[in-house]
Amino acid sequence: MAFVSLKAWRARSAERSALAARLKGEIAPSLGLGPDDAISVNEIACADPGCPDMETIVLVMRAGQPTRALRIRNAMEAVDAADIAALAEEERTGAA
Repeated sequence: MAFVSLKAWRARSAERSALAARLKGEIAPSLGLGPDDAISVNEIACADPGCPDMETIVLVMRAGQPTRALRIRNAMEAVDAADIAALAEEERTGAA
């Protein structure tokens, strides 16, 4: 088991938080979210066959509607404009 210092863990945590915040800022306008809506961007491990090791999950919480989970099959640092456009199209059409 490798030793991870608290300082290194905090630095990585801050980087991940900043990346998630940047993605929220890019994703929210493309989904047409209003001031009463919110999103959450997280990265999780995916064990499904054919799935990348890590994937990005976007929870879309629109006021008065059930929460929707949208999946980007890339790690957070690999999410690009095409992924965001596909996510917006998925949300627009209601496909999951």
